[in-house]
Amino acid sequence: MKHIFQQGKPGNERVLLLLHGTGGTEKDLLPIASMIDPDAAVLSVRGNVLENGMPRFFKRLREGVFDEEDLIKQTKELNEFLSEAADTYNFNRNNVVAIGYSNGANIAGSLLFHYEKSLKGALLFHPMVPRRGIELAFQKDLPVFIGAGENDPICPAQETVDLKQLLEEAGAQVTDHWESSGHQLTESEVKAGKSWYEAHLT
Repeated sequence: MKHIFQQGKPGNERVLLLLHGTGGTEKDLLPIASMIDPDAAVLSVRGNVLENGMPRFFKRLREGVFDEEDLIKQTKELNEFLSEAADTYNFNRNNVVAIGYSNGANIAGSLLFHYEKSLKGALLFHPMVPRRGIELAFQKDLPVFIGAGENDPICPAQETVDLKQLLEEAGAQVTDHWESSGHQLTESEVKAGKSWYEAHLT
C-alpha cells in the first residue's frame, strides 16, 4: 500500500495510523497527527481503490451504500499491511492508534468490527456503521473517540448513535463528540480528540 512512515521521538512508542477521506492522499492528515501527538510515529496510508480518480479505502455501490465484499477484502489487506509495516519499520504492532476521517474512519471502524486487537485505540471523525447484522470482534475496554456533525449530510446522526452502541456492545469504551457543523473536520473537533487522546492513550 502506498504510504508515508515517519519515525517517532525516542520514548514514544505510539504509532498513528492515518486514514484519509474520499479523494484524499496520505498527506492529508499529517497536520492532524501533529496536533494530536507530535512525538508519535506516523504511518499514513493511501486508499487502494479509485472512484472516478479519487482514492478510497474500499468500493461503494452509491453514496452511503458500501460494497461489503470489497470492504471485507480491503479491511483484511489493511490489517495484514499493519503487521508487515510493524516488521519493516520495527514498531510494536500493539501500539497502533487509528485516526480516520470519513471513508478512512469507516475502514478504521471496519478493522474494529472484524479483528480483535487490531488497534490500540481509534479516533473516528465522521464515520458510518461499516456493516450491520454481524457479530463484532471483541474489543475489551478499547478506547474509541467519535467526532460527529449534527448537520452532517453524508453521515446522518443516527449512524454515530448506532456505531457507538455497537462498539460498546463489543466491549469498547466510546466517547462521542458532537459539533453543530456538517461533514467537514473542524479545529474544535480535532482539539476535543486531542484532549481525549491525552486522557486515554498517553
